[in-house]
Amino acid sequence: MTGTGDVDALQALLDRSFTHSSEHLRSIMEPQRRLTAERLLRELPCPAVLNIATVTARGEPRISAVDGHFLDGHWRFGTAGESPKARQLLARPAISASYTPRDGYGVFCHGRAVPLEGAERDAVVAHFGEVYGTGPDAWAGAAWFRIDADWLVGFAMTDEEMARIEADRASRAAAAES
Repeated sequence: MTGTGDVDALQALLDRSFTHSSEHLRSIMEPQRRLTAERLLRELPCPAVLNIATVTARGEPRISAVDGHFLDGHWRFGTAGESPKARQLLARPAISASYTPRDGYGVFCHGRAVPLEGAERDAVVAHFGEVYGTGPDAWAGAAWFRIDADWLVGFAMTDEEMARIEADRASRAAAAES
C-alpha cells in the first residue's frame, strides 16, 4: 500500500462486502474475527498460495492455484500465457479467489481479472523477480493479472478460539492412540 487512501479504500471494500454478505457468513465472521485492511496488509504472505476459480467456454468451473501477491490492496499473479487459465480469464474475466492457509483463517474475494500492461506489468514482473531471484527473461510468455475485487472478506479465529481448537484436536488424537 502506498498511502492512507489505499488503506481506507481497502477497508471500505471489506466493510461493504461484510454488509452485503449472507446472514450465515456474518454469523461465522463475527466482528471480532473480521480482518481489517491494516491486518490483511500486515499478515498476508507474499507469495501466498492463492486458489482461483475460472470458467470454461462451456460454463464449467475450474479451480487452480497460483502464487498470489497482495500488493496495494489487490491480488496479483502470473501464469503461463498459453495456459487454459490465462485463456479463460482473457475471455471471461470473472474470478473468485481464496487464501486459506490453516483452520480458522481465510481471505475470499470475487471480482474481475484484469490483464496487466505497461508500467504496472513491468513493476509486477520486477517484484516477482526480486521475490524469486530471477530476471525478467524468466517470465517471458507469462500472462499477468490483477484481481479487481468487488467483494472481499477476511477472517481469523481469535487466539482463544484457536487455543481451544488445538486443545480439542490434541485430546482427540490422544484418545485415538489409547
